[in-house]
Amino acid sequence: MGKRLNLQLQLTGLPRLSVGFPAVDHERVRELACDAPERDRLGFARTFAHAIVCAAWRARQMPAGPAPLPQALEAVALSIEAERWAEQFGEAAAECDSRSLAHLIGAVYTTALPDPYRASHGVFYTPPELIDRLLTMAEEAGISWRTARVLDPACGGGAFLLAIARRMVEALADTAPTFVLQQLGARLRGVDIDPFGAWLAQTMLEVTLRDVASVARKSVPHMVESRDSLEPGLIAESAYDLVIGNPPYGRVSLSAERRSRFARSLHGHANLYGLFTDAALRWTKRGGVIGYVTPTSMLSGLYYKSLRALLATEAPPLAVNFVSERGGVFTGVLQETMLATYRRDAVACGGTVGFIAIGSHGARCCKAGRISLPSRPEAPWLLPRSADQAGFVRRLGAMPRRLADYGYGVSTGPLVWNRFKTQFRRDRGPAAYPVIWAEAVTADGRFSWRSEKRNHAPWFVANRPKDDWLIVDRPCVLLQRTTAKEQSRRLIAAELPVEFIRRYKGVAIENHLNMVRALDPGPTVPPAVIAALLNSAVVDEAFRCISGSVAVSAFELEELPLPSPPVLDRLSKLLNASAPSDKIEAVISAAYKRDDAAGAA
Repeated sequence: MGKRLNLQLQLTGLPRLSVGFPAVDHERVRELACDAPERDRLGFARTFAHAIVCAAWRARQMPAGPAPLPQALEAVALSIEAERWAEQFGEAAAECDSRSLAHLIGAVYTTALPDPYRASHGVFYTPPELIDRLLTMAEEAGISWRTARVLDPACGGGAFLLAIARRMVEALADTAPTFVLQQLGARLRGVDIDPFGAWLAQTMLEVTLRDVASVARKSVPHMVESRDSLEPGLIAESAYDLVIGNPPYGRVSLSAERRSRFARSLHGHANLYGLFTDAALRWTKRGGVIGYVTPTSMLSGLYYKSLRALLATEAPPLAVNFVSERGGVFTGVLQETMLATYRRDAVACGGTVGFIAIGSHGARCCKAGRISLPSRPEAPWLLPRSADQAGFVRRLGAMPRRLADYGYGVSTGPLVWNRFKTQFRRDRGPAAYPVIWAEAVTADGRFSWRSEKRNHAPWFVANRPKDDWLIVDRPCVLLQRTTAKEQSRRLIAAELPVEFIRRYKGVAIENHLNMVRALDPGPTVPPAVIAALLNSAVVDEAFRCISGSVAVSAFELEELPLPSPPVLDRLSKLLNASAPSDKIEAVISAAYKRDDAAGAA
């Protein structure tokens, strides 16, 4: 087979992830980018990042300069200050391994991009620690780097490709360098719609594989191209053992043709990462693996119900790892994030759940519990969100009662401020109704009518027949719609008093509130009981095991497991007797069997 590849030689100059590599001064990068004319912002981002690549290339004393930018990417003139910053940063970043270098350049590039371009293309590069973890999850699913054919359909700057190339080289260390390069060229492919990202990925692959190519006396094969992966026919179907990466996120408008193509996984609005998940099932071989970094919203959101059903039937999850920290992992992203692997055409027999913490020594994963898909595959997937919730989630899955069983449904407050702003008033007048803003629901679960924030007028004039639907004249429970997992409570609810509605003959509820309303007059369960349930610590915990976004959605609330009728009857009696809150909390907690011992089961 010719000369074997010396593994030590191959790894020369490519140490494992560097500790203490230079941090990106995002504010300074934004300042430099904003100095460029608006029409040149995209060109600035690309030229600026290219200058860093060239500086790092020189500092590494590479034998030749990097490949020129594609002709379609017109360069712009950089200021002296921007050139100096790029030179200094490139020299410092050159001390890193190639994967960390690619991540740093990607961080600069995405920060310098115009916000509209970054949002529309979903450009957010993945930290190396999460890449390592997802590759390990792929290995746990049975992927062999010695034989697997791998696709990253949204490769960005190539961070996944670089890490996979390293592992492939290590797996083939007993073979000739020419064979190694041939194998990588045949089995590793990256695609990205952003031509600069594709250029950067290929360039960093050439840095990573420099020593292999030098020993083989061959060029690094071309493994990356700039195309729209979602275009039909670009990527062969059922061709890959592993489809992996961090697909772009963001709501997107679809052409009729594309909506028809992805109809099986769509319900309402489309999100790019949902489309890439659907497409991955087409690209993966039977028995192959999909490994994606995505937001957690797909686990529960209404718009993802068809995607959940598709995955449950065609590619059930093997493992889901939640990223514990939300901030500081992806620059500019506040969504909760997860790493997940799926196997195409597998039987849904349950996978594992883990929690990733990123520290100075990389990503550490703590496993806790297993995945049990619901009997209705489109329903939210109940998963533990902390290490002690495995037993709790199993019990939640066995609780059949929902709000609809007690005669309640959930809808969003109908009053959208900017659609009806001419009808708001500071002073009460004829046909004026009180406006209920989100601030009327206090943090401790009380209703307090107020309009203290700027632009929050207290009155709404509904003097036209077509405005009737905006007025609520029946009792309900109000919940704040936007909360965050870092808050002590995600569910913040208050009963809208009947007396208040009667006094004003109705109210106008703004759309930052959810309304839990009786579907028929005279529900058997009083609204006060529903409010007490939603404000309890254990129901808040149950909601967190369903919810995958910062929004408290009507769909998720309607899927929330609730106690049996005898428990609600007891709560009603306690509330009528003005029982202390700790006694009410204890009854609800007992209904969910949630105590320290049960929670650790």
